[in-house]
Amino acid sequence: MSQNQTLLPKHPKLWAVIPAAGSGSRFSKHELKQYQLIGQQTVLEHTVNRLNQLDLAGYILAVSAQDDIARNLPLVKAEKAHFCLGGQERVHSVLNALHYLSNIADEDDLILVHDAARPCVQFSSLQNLVENAIEQNCSAILAIAVRDTLKLVSDKQHITKTVSRECLWQAQTPQLARLGLLKAAIEKALADQITITDEASAIEHAGYPVQVVMGRSDNIKITYPDDLELAKLIIESQNTTSS
Repeated sequence: MSQNQTLLPKHPKLWAVIPAAGSGSRFSKHELKQYQLIGQQTVLEHTVNRLNQLDLAGYILAVSAQDDIARNLPLVKAEKAHFCLGGQERVHSVLNALHYLSNIADEDDLILVHDAARPCVQFSSLQNLVENAIEQNCSAILAIAVRDTLKLVSDKQHITKTVSRECLWQAQTPQLARLGLLKAAIEKALADQITITDEASAIEHAGYPVQVVMGRSDNIKITYPDDLELAKLIIESQNTTSS
């Protein structure tokens, strides 16, 4: 795929990919974070609800073979829900979802990849991400500028130097790209044995531009148990503000 093929069409369909096959061992060895409750809904339900504020053509959940929960949840707009088998790592789950989408979507359609355990993303951020990607004619991600002082630390927990935070951003999701471009970029990165920590890193490796769109600090990812408590407070506050 040549670099002059990166232009996005004006009116592509929009799909969401939600990798949800991970074990989340940093959260718990026995409980999956995406199925913890926030109010009356699971984390995954909240995440799906947020994404479906956009006019999605559909959303694909990549789940493990042992998962007997996701398909039985009362997901919003269930008629738009699709399921595929997740992979060993997040990148493999995303690629499996992209292969699934290749059978029902156009390669120029836009794909939002969003963490299953990131239930607090705001509609304004989602809207800005999509609009910026189309206006700038390139892939895009939500991110926030690094605010704190950063330290480079040795394996003995000793500070070796202070790292300048100028020009450093903390990546979030969703991350957006065209189906054909993202699929090819991930396949290339895996073939080149490049470590893929997010979709943008695969696109960067393939040599395509990625636009950073300002996100919000409350778009947290639930990684540890105390993150779940914080997410509950954030969602409660967001609901109070919007009511």
